[in-house]
Amino acid sequence: MAKVYFTRDLSAAGVLKIYSKINAGIQGRTAIKFHSGEPKGPNLLPVEYLKALQKNIPNSALVECNVLYAGPRRRTASHRKTLKTNGFDFCPVDIMDAEGDAILPVKGLKAFLDKWHNTDPDKRPYTPGHHLTELAVGGHLLDYNSLVVYTHFKGHAMGGFGGSLKNISIGCASGDVGKMQIHGKGWPTGKLFLERMVEGGKAIVDHFQGKMACINVLKNISVDCDCDKNGAPPTCRDIGILGSTDVLAIDKASVSLIYALPAKERRDIVERIESREGLRQLEYMKTLGVGLDDYELIEI
Repeated sequence: MAKVYFTRDLSAAGVLKIYSKINAGIQGRTAIKFHSGEPKGPNLLPVEYLKALQKNIPNSALVECNVLYAGPRRRTASHRKTLKTNGFDFCPVDIMDAEGDAILPVKGLKAFLDKWHNTDPDKRPYTPGHHLTELAVGGHLLDYNSLVVYTHFKGHAMGGFGGSLKNISIGCASGDVGKMQIHGKGWPTGKLFLERMVEGGKAIVDHFQGKMACINVLKNISVDCDCDKNGAPPTCRDIGILGSTDVLAIDKASVSLIYALPAKERRDIVERIESREGLRQLEYMKTLGVGLDDYELIEI
């Protein structure tokens, strides 16, 4: 059973309380994967949360990758201007694909597919997606020994929701190659996209092999991602901060807290999750063994 820590203290101190419970495996040079967002995005988290976290992790750097779509974060120079606009210039930020890509394998998928094909069709419990065998990530990712995943948990136009899994998968994928591997030609939505996103996340989890910690901040929970410069105002309350070393457990716990809200509050975000088949992220993470879906929620 995985452990997921939870605090209702939405503050920089709350972030540090959560991190203190999950940092045992963090060592050496540490990448803090965050989301820079579009310039002056309406739902961005307070910069003070991230500033306090980075200050308290020795030998750490904020890391990001460029994006695939047109806009100021498409290329490194204009991405850096966005970082300054949004207040993330308090320390150096490593744009990991600024000097090219590195390739990480997506391990274990051949065995998974062989098992699927050798199972009686009437007894197959899942359907395989368009499986990746490798993922192109920002080349600088390999310079780090540990990964802290700092995530603004909210809705997403394609994924239904964006949690720690999306942050490490699409977020660490290189702008020109890796993000196209996950999105696919024509940027289709639905289960096949979500399965590729999970496979990309598996490559990251396997690479860091236990030297990873995840923080999800459930505040300003819009139906839209911070990649939308015109993100909709939140229609549900702020909830709190979660932390875990298990990417599936923390995302499942975050979704469960959303679903536990009063019907009127959860309506919009749940509609976004379900209309994009977002729960497939959790199902497919379990299928591929990317974490545990059985967890204990420990409030602090």
